[in-house]
Amino acid sequence: MKTYEAIYQMLAQKDDFVTGKVLGEELSISRTAVWKAIQTLEKKGLAIESVKNRGYRLLSGDLFLPDIIEQTTGIKVFFNTKSSSTQLDAKAGIEKGNPSPALYLAPCQTAARGRFSRPFFTPESGGIYMSLHLQPQLPFKQLPSYTLMAATSVVKAISRLTGIEAEIKWVNDIYLDGKKVAGILTEAMSSVETGLITDVIIGMGINFHVTDFPEELQSKASSIFSGKPTITRNQLISEIWNIFFRTPKDDLIKVYKEKSLVLNRQVTFVENDQVYKGIAADITDTGQLIVQLENGQEKVLNSGEISLSSW
Repeated sequence: MKTYEAIYQMLAQKDDFVTGKVLGEELSISRTAVWKAIQTLEKKGLAIESVKNRGYRLLSGDLFLPDIIEQTTGIKVFFNTKSSSTQLDAKAGIEKGNPSPALYLAPCQTAARGRFSRPFFTPESGGIYMSLHLQPQLPFKQLPSYTLMAATSVVKAISRLTGIEAEIKWVNDIYLDGKKVAGILTEAMSSVETGLITDVIIGMGINFHVTDFPEELQSKASSIFSGKPTITRNQLISEIWNIFFRTPKDDLIKVYKEKSLVLNRQVTFVENDQVYKGIAADITDTGQLIVQLENGQEKVLNSGEISLSSW
């Protein structure tokens, strides 16, 4: 573990000041090394109060600790501080032959893309950007509903750690108080020779503690925390993937429906340039939305083809 990471952990465990002398003695480093580590933490967006003869106190912000995430989840973590996209990081990792499952993590992204290659806002600090690489080696029809499972894992993790109850907008968005706080993008790669899905990448962008949104997003987007977070991003990341891997698939699908924003509500969508309205009647275990149209007909919506325009 790097010096600044160790100092961050010590400060994060204390509500009061910790002197440079104590930090130095605990880590067997000089006061100058402590000061340099504090500067590094501040450059990474953490707010640290410094008072003569009292030491240092963490006011806000946290630090990604890939080693801790690995220890708590058992997943190999690849951390990229200059990522254009964690989805691209994962694809590069596949080309290199990196092990699976593997988590590709970044503090920000410079070229993030969502569903249908839409760009989305990624601030320099306060977010979580990660992509999980899996190698299912299964026919497409036997593939688990990874997007639904991931969405449920996010909602359950937030609830368990904070008591905050978020909801899911079909198929891949997490909402809190009517505003989006997270999005999920799942991509699959298949083998022409075997016909199997060889690789799956589940990407997530989560507004953890984002305080400044562009004007055009202020009415649409929000953050899990508006004030000082009660947990760290490392805790949330670990909890998400522990739930994902350790909860039975059927249980995750059940909770997905319970947390749905759209079930039993009127929805609007466009298919082949035609606008349809109806009631969202059910979500299948494979992630399809069943809509009862106004004329009594049923429409089955596939997540990769259609987005809801309102709900």
